[in-house]
Amino acid sequence: MSTLLSRIFAERKQTGDLDLEAVEMAFRAALHQAGATALSQLLRFPEPAADQRTIPCACGSQAHYRELRSRHILTALGEVELTRPWYLCPLCHRGQFPVDRQLDIENRDCSPGVRRLDAIVGQQGPFDRGREQMKVLAGLDVTAKSVERTAEAIGADIAAREQREIRKAVQLNLPIIVGEPIPILYVQMDGTGVPVVKKEIEGRKGKTDGQPAHTREVKLGCVFTQTGWDEEGYAIRDPDSTTYTGAIETAEEFGRRIYLEAWNRGWSRAQKKVVMGDGAEWIWNLADQHFPGSVQIVDLYHARQHLWELARRLYPNDPAGQNAWMKVHQKRLLDKGKIEKLVLALRSIESTNADVLEKIRTEADYFARNAERMRYPPFRKQHLFVGSGVIEAGCKTVIGSRLKQSGMFWTVRGANSIIALRCCHLNGRFEDYWEGRRAA
Repeated sequence: MSTLLSRIFAERKQTGDLDLEAVEMAFRAALHQAGATALSQLLRFPEPAADQRTIPCACGSQAHYRELRSRHILTALGEVELTRPWYLCPLCHRGQFPVDRQLDIENRDCSPGVRRLDAIVGQQGPFDRGREQMKVLAGLDVTAKSVERTAEAIGADIAAREQREIRKAVQLNLPIIVGEPIPILYVQMDGTGVPVVKKEIEGRKGKTDGQPAHTREVKLGCVFTQTGWDEEGYAIRDPDSTTYTGAIETAEEFGRRIYLEAWNRGWSRAQKKVVMGDGAEWIWNLADQHFPGSVQIVDLYHARQHLWELARRLYPNDPAGQNAWMKVHQKRLLDKGKIEKLVLALRSIESTNADVLEKIRTEADYFARNAERMRYPPFRKQHLFVGSGVIEAGCKTVIGSRLKQSGMFWTVRGANSIIALRCCHLNGRFEDYWEGRRAA
């Protein structure tokens, strides 16, 4: 360090110039090197005292101290050397390093600090980009594979913890979340496809008849609160109030997941409870099962899309005809919540095209089935959201931007691990998880 300082000051005196970035990086490297040297000294453990040279073995016998052994591990300061006692069981011949368990590096080649960094960059973007970030931002040389393994392992641990909490919820063993009443609490749900490896789609049908599937659906939910609205009466979501949960799993499994998230966010304290989504049947089945008594709202913009799809079928290559038809059916009927009249209008449409008639029947049934969820004027009078834009944005930011980039193909286990890790991080719970993990 002193040599580095002398050289820097000598160059400054000679030229009068200072390359601040170069000096910063040089100081960082020197400080890391000095820190790694000091840490290596700290990690030189002595031989155990004479009365502490045996420890219990998993086989029921006693392992005996044999010698000090060394190995290198990667830390946030760089590579360091660890020297610690090694114990061997004479019965089962299993060796033990108690210090490795104490330091949380058993069967690992990097420290908890490095693994924490790997997890953060691994949930944020492609694993190779995480490797680059570790080099540029932390000055650490890791491989993309190590970022992947670490991020997925930590995500899997988070997912396992979530499953334990979900099982408690199934047993109705949920703590009462105390606090102030919540004026309005929303639950929104949606699904989005994620590209997976071939073995994960074997035997699964695709969206197009006769075509195999290429993706698996991630069911994603979010919970957020609302305490106010703007001057025009439009709802305003409370800042930083949105939390996410999701996985590639069945609707039944996801129902328990989103219920737990809503409960932890204060569902029992909410004065008004709202469930929102598109027209997917699984969403409303879960709403009826887990959130009875809540206000149910179909996303207005999704409902409009259904009408636009029908308009294009009725007036192909005729934008003027489509707009005229939508003016009546959307603005005068759908937007005003006159769903029964809309259904009658749709069912009165005649066509000689069998495919068009089937489309009309399907859409009429869709609106009839969701009529009570489309009373948009009364919802607006209550200053409620009528669009599920929060969860749609979540599908893009939580899932799409991380798991649907070019060239990505996932196993279900790997995708679920990263989803769990990413939700934990975006929900602001990762640091609590990391501290709780150390204390467990």
